[in-house]
Amino acid sequence: MAQISRSRASLRITGDQLDPEIIIELLGCSPTISRKKGDVIIGQKTGNKRDAGFGIWRLRASEKSPENLDGQVQEILGQLTNDMKVWKSLGSRFELDLFCGIFMNEENEGMAISSKTLMELGMRGVKIGLDIYAPVDENSDSDAPQV
Repeated sequence: MAQISRSRASLRITGDQLDPEIIIELLGCSPTISRKKGDVIIGQKTGNKRDAGFGIWRLRASEKSPENLDGQVQEILGQLTNDMKVWKSLGSRFELDLFCGIFMNEENEGMAISSKTLMELGMRGVKIGLDIYAPVDENSDSDAPQV
């Protein structure tokens, strides 16, 4: 089985009452993207404006090819506080997740997440969300998976 072709990962902290400046102070790091609930968001493709429905603080790791989710988690956590009281406080007020994009080039690719990475995320109360993208068959007339 081949290794997953490519991965992206971002730590996201979200909530209605989230103030990015307080998160920066608590974690000791500026985010890749942040906003408060009600901030104006301008669509990159359309230019349409809308109000943010919730606050977010997001820190993105470098994209890895081939996949290296363990390395991406270390890249993110290495920039942030190790104070578990801070993480517990954040987890009691906000949603914490590691949002991952997993991109396959072949029909059968695989990956593993180390116990160390799982423990570090678990100690911080961070859940993992995976969006897994199957390879696209350019000869197919359908977007549906071939079974």
